[in-house]
Amino acid sequence: MSNGWEQVRDARRALLERNAELEALETALTRLCAPGGGPAAAPRGGLLSFAAPAGLGKTALLAEVRARAAAHGCTILSARGGEQEHGMAFHVVRQLMQPVLAAYDEAASRTVLGSWYDIVAPALGLVADAGGSVPDPTGVRDGLDWLVTRLAVQQAPTVLILDDAHWADQESLSWLTAFAPRAEDLPMLVVVAYRPEELPRDAAPFRKLAERHATRPFTLTPLTCDAIASIIREAIGESAEDKFCTECWAVTDGNPFEAVELAAGLRDRGVEGGRDDLTALRELASAVKGKGLIDRLDRLDGAAVRLAWAVAVLGTSATPDITAGVAALGTESAVQAVAQLREARVLAQDEAPDGILQFAHPLIATAVHRAVPAALRVGMHNMAAEAVVEAGLGPTVAARHLLEVPCQGDDWVVHRLRQAAREYVRAGAPDAARRVLARALREPPSPENRAAVLFELGAATFLSAPEVTVNYLREALEEPDVDPELREAITYRLAQALAHTDQVAEAAALAAEEARRTSIPATRLRMQAENFVWSAFRADEPDSAARSRRLARLADHLAGDGLAERYVLGLRAWDCVVHGEPAATALRYAEAALIGGLSWTEDNRGFEVPVAVAMTFMYCDQPGRAEELFTRGMAECERKGWRGAHLAFGHALLGYIRYRRGALAEAETLVREGLRIAERVGGAVPARWYAIGILIEILLARGRIQDAQELADHFSYGDIVPNAVVYPDSRTVYSELLLARGLHRHAEHHLKAVGRRLEARGMRNPAWCPWQLHLARATALTDSPRAVALAEEGVRRARRFGTATAVGEALHCAATVIGGGRALKLLAEAVRELEHSPAGYALAEALVDHGAALRRAGLPQDAAERLYRGLEGAVHCGADGLAERARDELSAAGLRPLQLHSTGTEALTAQERAAAERLALGWPTRRIAEELATPEPVVTRLLSNVCRKMGTDYAGLPRLLELSAHGTAPDGPPPG
Repeated sequence: MSNGWEQVRDARRALLERNAELEALETALTRLCAPGGGPAAAPRGGLLSFAAPAGLGKTALLAEVRARAAAHGCTILSARGGEQEHGMAFHVVRQLMQPVLAAYDEAASRTVLGSWYDIVAPALGLVADAGGSVPDPTGVRDGLDWLVTRLAVQQAPTVLILDDAHWADQESLSWLTAFAPRAEDLPMLVVVAYRPEELPRDAAPFRKLAERHATRPFTLTPLTCDAIASIIREAIGESAEDKFCTECWAVTDGNPFEAVELAAGLRDRGVEGGRDDLTALRELASAVKGKGLIDRLDRLDGAAVRLAWAVAVLGTSATPDITAGVAALGTESAVQAVAQLREARVLAQDEAPDGILQFAHPLIATAVHRAVPAALRVGMHNMAAEAVVEAGLGPTVAARHLLEVPCQGDDWVVHRLRQAAREYVRAGAPDAARRVLARALREPPSPENRAAVLFELGAATFLSAPEVTVNYLREALEEPDVDPELREAITYRLAQALAHTDQVAEAAALAAEEARRTSIPATRLRMQAENFVWSAFRADEPDSAARSRRLARLADHLAGDGLAERYVLGLRAWDCVVHGEPAATALRYAEAALIGGLSWTEDNRGFEVPVAVAMTFMYCDQPGRAEELFTRGMAECERKGWRGAHLAFGHALLGYIRYRRGALAEAETLVREGLRIAERVGGAVPARWYAIGILIEILLARGRIQDAQELADHFSYGDIVPNAVVYPDSRTVYSELLLARGLHRHAEHHLKAVGRRLEARGMRNPAWCPWQLHLARATALTDSPRAVALAEEGVRRARRFGTATAVGEALHCAATVIGGGRALKLLAEAVRELEHSPAGYALAEALVDHGAALRRAGLPQDAAERLYRGLEGAVHCGADGLAERARDELSAAGLRPLQLHSTGTEALTAQERAAAERLALGWPTRRIAEELATPEPVVTRLLSNVCRKMGTDYAGLPRLLELSAHGTAPDGPPPG
């Protein structure tokens, strides 16, 4: 008896003229299954693809892949695209994963999938909480990546096989296209087969992946005359003449499927392959392609024909029972019809493992489906929709059939399509939801349901086409007698869509109009809050001061009872920041907004206000608190599967906070990840503009001016000015880049425009947008009096806001443009202020400039202390350019420029903690110095380190120390 490998070897003989493909397969499997023994021998996967028109043997080749993989002991995940199922989201993914997960009940599946369960369960066809959150497509793809990676490692080696990839659903193919490159670093081989001429337009990324140089597909070619002769003689005998075999090759064009079908027909007719059989050959040849396949079917009785049609209509839902019902056949008649179809080689000889009837070849399935009379096909799809619902196969299966029937104003159809859309939305497939809801709208729905369908359709298109969302939702609002709760939801979503299509003014006006028209107090308050949100983010708001006064009056009468009130309080806090009101006032409103919670993932709420509240703490010199809120909010988003635009914003702004604290290397990593996510999401994601601006500032701080310029050029940053408020302000950041390159006149032009825009809106906080300080630097050489006036006004505004960082940075700028002896005093004061702040980079920069000024003033001993501290701070921050400048200044002073290296630690030392605890009790630095028997300047430095490490100014220390003592907050920032 032959063993498994011998059986595989014997099977190979059936694959004619595929030696190159089989050799590549064997090489890939050998590499995948190589025994361990060190890194060089570690299992390594990859991608193997086969491309060819229909009938050239792709499926037979994949059967060989399956057999050889099994012989090598591989775990096999297998799926096939379906011509009728290509519109069903995650149809291929379910085929791949459900056999693996079938052994688990819901509890076991939850254990296996862990925190990913609620995110990916709907896509996998598992039981999910009916009221669960709606993940975004990026979150679902990340969850599938995690699951398949885990399977690849735990059940290694693994082979993933996809046949007919050109018919794979868009969601599955998009996921696989993004995941497949990872297989190179996993014990997994991905094998795909497809018809290149039938790949849909949206599969361009898959085509690019399959055709890239390292994984270029094997293109299957027609068989030669010798191979066709081998097939014919194996079927009818070695006596078949050469001329007969040559004619067989000519009529089949070397197509293996047609050759095998022809050989079977010749065998059934008893043809021996002589010269006299050429006429019979040509008759049979016409029966194996195109219309001939249907003529062969028509020769069977009516029951068999109807059953074949039913199988073609049902596709992967063609269980014997459902198929019999759709074909209007009794059980016995259906069994007989199946037998006839198998004997005629229309149906495969065996059912699929899940009991589904299937055609012998995809070409036959296509031909049969196209042959069903149009009117009858519509009726069968109608019957199929009802049958699959009754069989419990779910609304998405029914929806596939309902998409094929004409519109008749049937409420049952609308109901089922809406059910399917909800399932698709829960599965992270909004495009599939859009397709079925668009069909529901054409049905059409009853008047009382039309607004709801329009709303659901608008929500489904929001991620991919927000401009289309606007049209649907405007139409929904025009419907008569819309339920008040639904109207509120429509208005909110429409305002959001308008803002995301750069129509922020329209978004604000819409919310204001709805606030005026509604008679429901809760709705009015919410719409007022939405109006304030979008007005605050308008770059061209006409009367910002009046809006701020209205917001202040409203906030002063609210206690924070309910989410709408907390949103207003949060908006008031942010308004205080951008307008430069005292930081203490902004913090008071921010703290009030957080009482009772301010979630980032509240249903039917944006996350703009929670983010603004967190950023309020950053600008008010409490970045550690801001990091706490960001870490918590981003964790919320990840739990809900919101891993697209939300996480892009989160990473970018968390990086901004780290930048403001002086952790430049960590900041750069975070912001680049935010930019990567934004690019992955695609479209005009606002997070991209935030990330680019922040990254430019980080690169400038690190002394990498050329890198910053290349980044700006790549994204046309500076040429495009968003209509929404972006922080840091894009034109101000671009001006910083121009200043770093020495282009002062160009920078001056841009900064004056920024000043006109922000001054008109009363946005006068240099901590939020330091345009005035940068303009002072830009004009220092050409208009010194103007530069001094600008700098001094910046100092006054910073003192009004009142944070140590704002005052210290403004004083530093003033010293730079004023110069002379007064500059030394201003720099000394700037250092004193910044020593009380968490801004590590700003302090290091001020120390270096103060040291340089002291050296030039002939005070080398004082200069050395400042320069060494500045060098240490620059190295700790990762500010390479600043560190190099500090070393140059030390060398110029005749001092040794130490080669310091950052330790990377953020934990407080015993001395730092002791000083901080006493400061939190209200002790002055002199008393702390006496208590610790330490010079007062040393205590000042210890407390400066505490502020930097804990991310707060002096005022925020008591709270953080208390939390740290109870183990509820770390000494340093959370890990990135």
